[in-house]
Amino acid sequence: MNRIFRTEPLTAPAFAPFGEVLEATGSPDRLINQGLCGRFHDRAVLDFGPETLPAGRAGISLFHAEPRSLPYRLELVERHPEGSQAFLPMTQHPFLVIVTEHPEAKPRAFLTNGAQGINLRRGTWHGVLTPLAAPGLFAVVDRIGTSPNLEEHWFDSPWLVVSGAGQA
Repeated sequence: MNRIFRTEPLTAPAFAPFGEVLEATGSPDRLINQGLCGRFHDRAVLDFGPETLPAGRAGISLFHAEPRSLPYRLELVERHPEGSQAFLPMTQHPFLVIVTEHPEAKPRAFLTNGAQGINLRRGTWHGVLTPLAAPGLFAVVDRIGTSPNLEEHWFDSPWLVVSGAGQA
């Protein structure tokens, strides 16, 4: 089967074409709360579409996804043409972030370190939420509105995601 690809660690430079990695690394931008809290300020671009779209707003939802395991069978990707989508894990367990430039391209699978979230740019093709441990609890920041904001692409032949960096 030549439709195999491997996980790679989630890093900001590798993920940059698809969105932002949300993590509290390095020194905070400023200290708040009497100097007892480091603020890592404005780490993602929230994009809820051009003004020509019907009115929408930012919302925070909670997702409870069933855990998956590797090897993982990738059967579809989806995108949200009207808004960005941020996934913030509510537990410190790694999860998979699968993205692709377009459905005909080979996907990439990033493995978070358990203390990272991600923000997908508007229109980015991505796999479904894929926690690797229970509970799969996430806060999700995305566009809330009445117009359709989901496109799915089912692969004719599924991909298989396996563990480990490098080329398959």
